[in-house]
Amino acid sequence: MNALLFFWLFLKASLLSFGGVGNLPFLQRDLTALGWAKPTDFITALAVGQVSPGPTGLWSISLGYLIHGWAGAGIALAGLSIPPLLVLGLAAFYSRIQGVQSVQDFTRGLALAVVGLTLAVAWSLAQSAIIDWRAAAITLASLGLALTKRVPVILILVLAGAAGLLIYAH
Repeated sequence: MNALLFFWLFLKASLLSFGGVGNLPFLQRDLTALGWAKPTDFITALAVGQVSPGPTGLWSISLGYLIHGWAGAGIALAGLSIPPLLVLGLAAFYSRIQGVQSVQDFTRGLALAVVGLTLAVAWSLAQSAIIDWRAAAITLASLGLALTKRVPVILILVLAGAAGLLIYAH
């Protein structure tokens, strides 16, 4: 694995997203195209990110670890950290122009684009993870529980894992 390219992919994903899972479409496309990551790596990293304390964007560091161990996690952390540090300098400039209508319109459009990309990647990951009607049922039940916002994510993951274990264990 080329460490410089690995760093660049995480840096680029962080530059082109606004935190959380916004970098998911970029990382999924680039890392799977190179054969460095499998769809299951993304699913695992996202699950770890959801149950771990701290910002939701830390799932990407788990992905770096899954791909290339501790070195991958460190490289991912470095690539992901640089853009937020640059934002500090831009924040002063943005505070001066944030009231301009064209800036507000641009920001809304960018947010919609990130939502669209995230849904496209989620669809791609779902197609690789949902292998039959039973997996679809587990997925839909998990989604339903998540949408209620009354069940903790960790409990949803445990229930989905237990259901998968019961259904698929031979």
